[in-house]
Formats: sequence, structure tokens, C-alpha cells
Amino acid sequence: MNPFSSGTRLRDMIRAIRTSKTTAEERAVVRKECAAIRAAISENDQDYRHRNLAKLMFIHMLGYPTHFGQMECLKLIAHSGFPEKRIGYLGLMLLLDERQEVLMLVTNSIKQDLNHTNQYIVGLALCALGNICSAEMARDLAPEVERLLQFRDPNIRKKAALCSIRIIKKVPELAENFINPAAALLKEKHHGVLLTGVQLCTDMCKVSTEALEYFRKKCIDGLVKVLKDLSNSPYAPEYDVSGITDPFLHVRLLNLLSVLGQGDADTSDAMNDILAQVSTKTESNKNAGNAILYECVSTIMSIEDNSGLRVLAINILGRFLSSRDNNIRYVALNMLMKAISLDSQAVQRHRATILKCVKDSDASIRKRALELVYLLVNKNNVKSLTKELIDYLEVSDPEFKGDLTSKICSIVEKFSPEKIWYIDQMLKVLSEAGKFVKAEVWHSLIVVITNASNLHGYSVRSLYKAVQTAREQETLIRVTVWCIGEYGEMLVNNSGVLDIEDPITVTEADAVDVVETAIGRYSSDLTTQAMCLISLLKLSSHFPSCSKRINDIIFQYKGSLVLELQQRAMEFNSVIGKHSKIRSSLVERMPVLDEATYSGRKAGSVSPCVLTSQGAPLKLPNGVAKPTSAPLIDLLDISSDDIPAASLSDGNFLQDLLGVDLSPASSQQGTNQIQKSGTDVLLDLLSIGTPPAQSSSPALDILSSGQNGKSSVDLLDKLGSPSAQVTPLGSSSVMNLLDGFGSNPSVPVAKVNGPTYPSIVAFESSSLKAIFSFSKESGNPQTTVIEAQFINKSPNIFYNFLFQAAVPKFLQLQLEPASSITLPAIGNGSITQKLRVSNNQQGKKSLIMRIRISYKVNDKDILEEGQISNFPRDL
Repeated sequence: MNPFSSGTRLRDMIRAIRTSKTTAEERAVVRKECAAIRAAISENDQDYRHRNLAKLMFIHMLGYPTHFGQMECLKLIAHSGFPEKRIGYLGLMLLLDERQEVLMLVTNSIKQDLNHTNQYIVGLALCALGNICSAEMARDLAPEVERLLQFRDPNIRKKAALCSIRIIKKVPELAENFINPAAALLKEKHHGVLLTGVQLCTDMCKVSTEALEYFRKKCIDGLVKVLKDLSNSPYAPEYDVSGITDPFLHVRLLNLLSVLGQGDADTSDAMNDILAQVSTKTESNKNAGNAILYECVSTIMSIEDNSGLRVLAINILGRFLSSRDNNIRYVALNMLMKAISLDSQAVQRHRATILKCVKDSDASIRKRALELVYLLVNKNNVKSLTKELIDYLEVSDPEFKGDLTSKICSIVEKFSPEKIWYIDQMLKVLSEAGKFVKAEVWHSLIVVITNASNLHGYSVRSLYKAVQTAREQETLIRVTVWCIGEYGEMLVNNSGVLDIEDPITVTEADAVDVVETAIGRYSSDLTTQAMCLISLLKLSSHFPSCSKRINDIIFQYKGSLVLELQQRAMEFNSVIGKHSKIRSSLVERMPVLDEATYSGRKAGSVSPCVLTSQGAPLKLPNGVAKPTSAPLIDLLDISSDDIPAASLSDGNFLQDLLGVDLSPASSQQGTNQIQKSGTDVLLDLLSIGTPPAQSSSPALDILSSGQNGKSSVDLLDKLGSPSAQVTPLGSSSVMNLLDGFGSNPSVPVAKVNGPTYPSIVAFESSSLKAIFSFSKESGNPQTTVIEAQFINKSPNIFYNFLFQAAVPKFLQLQLEPASSITLPAIGNGSITQKLRVSNNQQGKKSLIMRIRISYKVNDKDILEEGQISNFPRDL
């Protein structure tokens, strides 16, 4: 027989494939076999159809394409014999999925098989439907599956329950049809049917509130009884696993109870006793028992509050932490992280065991335990927990030190009871794992030291002692060099000695030695070397006797290839050698840095609201990044948290910027001086314009908000364009050049006029409708102003409404803020939002736009998308 004919046995093909020594040989065998199967299909060979399909399934599992054999599955399913149907259904489940259009042709065959007299054929159809059922098939075949839930044979009932799970997941609205049959399955004695029935009820509760309420009222007592009987049942060999009766059914029942008890106090009370019984009677020396205990703990944490049960559950997790099995300890740590928000005190009792897990040899357990310890820290235990973590930092693996250092620094910064303790702990971390410390951490340490005036001497002495034993830690060197530069004289003079300190003797030369060693050791690090040069410059003022030595050290960097170091060295040499009179004032101590401001910037915590000139918070609407009450601040990119609120109202920051006095008493005089000079201050600043005419308006008009609401960015756009014209300033405010800032009504406002265009329905779905209206700006035909109106077609309110749009490169799009982020229900209003679209190819290409609309309704996030191409052609 030809080894590659359609009559070749499956085992012969498998043997030929397995004996192939190379991939090319394997592909050749598969290619020849597929050619033979194709020939048999074209000849409608019925004798070997089932054998060919079996070969195709094996070839499919090897990863080769087998789409040409899909119709053979349907032909075998339509066959009357059970062996052919079995191969056909197996091929259907393996070669096809729910996205295949061919699947529509098999619906009728499955329906006939579901009503077949042979229960084994019915089982085949249920298996196939449960694996590849699509939404259309679910709607067509749901009545047959519902009927089979009451079939006489338990195997068919079990398969029908599993198929029902697939159906309600594909079409949730069909769940109400299965409520009564599913409830009847909970009374089954057959464990297989009961197991699938419990899972069906669990999934129905997740997709249907009606089913959830029904099972809470009608089935909770029966479920508790089933679990109680199962827990107290005697030895049953057919269900026994490691001495426990059917742990799989235990777990499923507990899972269903957690779904029913969540958010319902009465249902939770009904299951309290059985949960306590399962928790105390189940043995934990076998894996099956641990699985039941874990699910029981999960159920207790999910249902309504019962402090006694929760303490019992957390104690079980504590026992899990002492297990030798890494998996059990890992899941216990995961569950404790959830439990800490429910009962922190109960978790705190197992703190010692959790700390041992931080030192575990398994990396996953170490990381999870460290995250749990971080959640356990509070003001009462921060010192003891930090000590334990720092002690372990000394012996921890290098790959774990990064995570451990980050958590310790975060704990110390967040829960520090006093600054001296903060400084001590940070010095220990820098000494043990300085190279793992992030830049913002040692920056924060410097900020804290500058704010602790009574600890300046203590800090510099502690750093000096630490650096003697940990010279390889670069971040420690940086902080030490900075502090020696600032407080070097306190180190030498032993100023501000605390009672807890041991006295040390440090000479001026010793202090300079530290900086000189650092700048030589870290020759490849620009930051450290730059800090060392600045520190040396400051020490030259503090220690005049070492001035020449310091000058010689700095002189070595005049020839540095790094421009930054070369420039610093030349300037500092000049200061030390030629400007000794002003050196002391140049190297004064750094001003105290504000801790709150620095912490906010470091965390990136920009406030969601800003202050108006009256000090009241101004909420920012959707899509607006900056307020309009301080336009000059936006134009000049001055952050509002850098300027006191009072300065925003009286314009003192403008005085610093322009070098003029804008106080109320001298504003008129200052204005006259500006006018007499013949050059406007702001025009001179921007290097544009002509001398202004006489002005009587005070310069403080720059702070008044314009009525037209135009963005200050428009000014810069006009100044950058070739056709920009600067109008001489007449009697208007001296600052009316910044279009939109002055309140002068003579400032031109862009009027929207021109030809009219019909409105279009840009987007419409079952719940939302968007209408676009169009207009043109005078003098700018390329720009189209679109007013979008969004109308809610449903009775539900849409929250967090957000409209987004994208256009091709030849278009430029600007979105203005929406009128609201809440879209009322039908008939109660709408949301409007303006868009400005500039078409560089007007007349050649029409507008086109892709839109995305997101909102929240009934606590569900909805996302709708679409493309708009029906714009008027002449836009």
C-alpha cells in the first residue's frame, strides 16, 4: 500500500513523522499526507473519511494548517453511526472554534443529536456544544439543553449543566430560563451532577441579579445542609481523596456560599456555623485539606462582618505560613494582604512569622512578605519592624537588596516619629546598600537635615563616621560631601554635640581628605565630582589654612574633558585666588528647603485644584490642564505652587520678572517712567513692537482676566507667523499685547461667521447620539469650528463622560473642554463640546475623523468607537 494514500493507518503516519530526523523531513511527510487527504476529499472517499479526519487532527496538533478538512467534520456528524459521529464531533471541537462561519451549518445536526434516542450521541452533542457554542447557537439550542437538565441519566444531566454554563456566559439574558432547573440540581445525590450544578449556580449569580436573589432566598438552607452532610459524611471510597470526602465539591460549595453571602448580612449569618465547623474539623496535614481551608478562609473574608470568624480565618493563614510547602505559604501571604484591610490587629499577631518569610530562600515569598510587612507598619511598630528589616539588609542577597531598600526607605519616610531617628535609619541604609538607593531618597535626606538646625552637627559627624567604614557606597559619599561642605566647621569644632554622641576629633585636613578621596575614587561620576568641587570651594572659606591645598586639588580639573567640571574648576580657582573678599558671601549656607514643597514635587502630587486670586479653590473641568485666572503664569510657565497666593493677586512676581516696581503706591509713577523711556518693558522683553503711546492704565491690568477667554498661546502663534503684525499700544493697558489678558473691550475677538453648513449625525448607537454643527472663522477659511452635541438615548445617567478624537496628519485638531462630564438621561439635557479643525488640504481632501467615547453607567465602563466620513465636502 502506498504509505501516503488515504488508506494509510493513523499509527503508520505517526510513526513516519516521529522517525523524521529533521524538521524538513517532518514537513515533507505532513505535506504528502495532506495531499493524499485532499485527494480523498475531492473524490468523496467515504470508506476512509473517519481515518483521514483522525490524521488531520494529529497534523493540527503539530501546528500545520488543516482548514481544508473542516467540512469533513460536518459530513461525519451527519452520519448515523456512533463511531463516525464521535470522530466528527472530536474534529469539530479541535479544528473549529466559535468564530468560524462553517459552524452555522452544524447547528441543525447538533439539535437533532440532542433529541436522539441514543444517550451517548446526546452526550457527544452536549460536549461539542459546551466547547464551541457561539451566541447564535446558544439562543437556538438553549431549550434543548434546558430540557436535558432533567434527563434520566446523571451523566447527561452533568454534561447539560456544563453546557448551560457556556450558554449563560455567551448570552447572559438566558440565565433566567435556567434558574429553576439549576436549583433542582442542588438537591442531587450524585456528586458529579451536584458539582456541576453548584458551578452553574455560581456562574448564574455572577451574570444575573435575579438568580442571585432567588438562590439567596430559596437555596441557602439547602446548601448549608449539603455542606454539613458532606463534612460529616463517613468514609466513601468512590469520593475519598487523602481521607477527605470529595474536596472538589467542598471547594465549589464554599465558593458558591461566598458569592451568596457577599453584601447580604442575613445570608452570611445563615452560613456562619457551618463555616466555623469546616474551619475547625478539616485536617491541614494533607493538600486536599489545605485547599478546603483556603477556600473557607476566602469565603469568610468575602461575606459580611463576623469578627470571631475572621480571627479564626487569619489564624489558619498563620498556620499556613509555618508550612514547608512554598505554594501554601505564598497563597497565605496573598490572602493576608487582603485580610489586613478587614482586621489589621489579627494580622499583626502573626508579624513575627511574616518577618521570617521576608528571609525565606524563595524569591517570590520574600517579595510578597516584604509587601505585607510594608502594609503592617504603623506608628506603633515602625521602630521594631525597621530594625528587623535593616538587620536583614546586611545579609540579604544582592538581587533582593533593591526591593528591600526601597521599602525600608519608604517606611522610614512615611512613619518617622522624629528627625534624628529618620537620619539614623537612612544612614544605616546608605551604609549597607547605598548603591540601591534612588536619587530622590538621598535628596529627601538632605532636605530633612537642612530643616533640622539642631541636628546639623550630629548629622555631619554621623556621616563622617559612617563614610570611614563604607567608602564604596556612592550615595553615602554624596550626602557626606554635601554636609561637610555646608557644616564642615561644625564637624571640626564639635558644635551642637548631643548627649547620645561619642566625642570624636576631626581636623580641617581630615575633612578635606574625605572630599579629596571621594573626588578621586569616583572619577567617572559627574554628579559626585561636581558636588565635591562645590564642597571644596565652601571648605576653602571655612578652613583658610587649607585654602592652598584645596586650590591645588581644584586646579587639577582645569584640563578635564568634561566641560562642566572644567568650567567649575576655572571659576572656583578664580574665586579662591582673586576674589577672596566676596568668597565668604558666595559660599554661604544653602537656605532651608521647604519639606512639604519638596515632598509634593518628588511624589508628583499636583493638586487637582488651584487657587484663584481670592484664595478659593478653582476646580478644573474635564480636558483643562491650567486655570484661566492667572494667564501670565501659564504663558511664562511659572508653577502656581512656587508663588505665594498673595503674589498672584498683587503682581509682585511681575516686579521681579521685569525689574520694575508695581506696588500700588508707585504704579502710576512706574508707568510714566516706562512710557518716557520710549520702549515698553514687555516689548523690550520680547524684542518686538514699536514705542507705545501715552497710557493711563496701570500695569496691573495684566492680571485682569479677559472677556474673550482666548488662550495666551494664541499670542505666541501670531508672533511666530510671517504675517504677524504688532499694533502700537494706544490708551489701552501696557500689557494688552498679551491678547486676552486685558479687559479692554477694543481687543479684537475672532467672530464666527461665513457660509452655513447642514448639521450631521456624526455617531449614533443604541444609547448615544452625537450631532455635529459647523461654522467658519472670519478670515481663516481653513479652520472649521465644530460644535458637538451629545444626547443620551437611555434612561440611565452617564458619568465620567469623555470624548476623544483623532485626525490624519493633514488635519490639525484642537479640543475645548466639554460642558460637563455627566450626561443626563433621555430628555433631561445634553453635553456640548467645541472642536477646531484646520485643513491644510482644503478643497483637495475632505475631513475625516475617528472618535472614541467612554463613560460609566451602572458602575460599568462603556467604550464606543466610530469613524466619521460624512462631513460636508467644502470644509
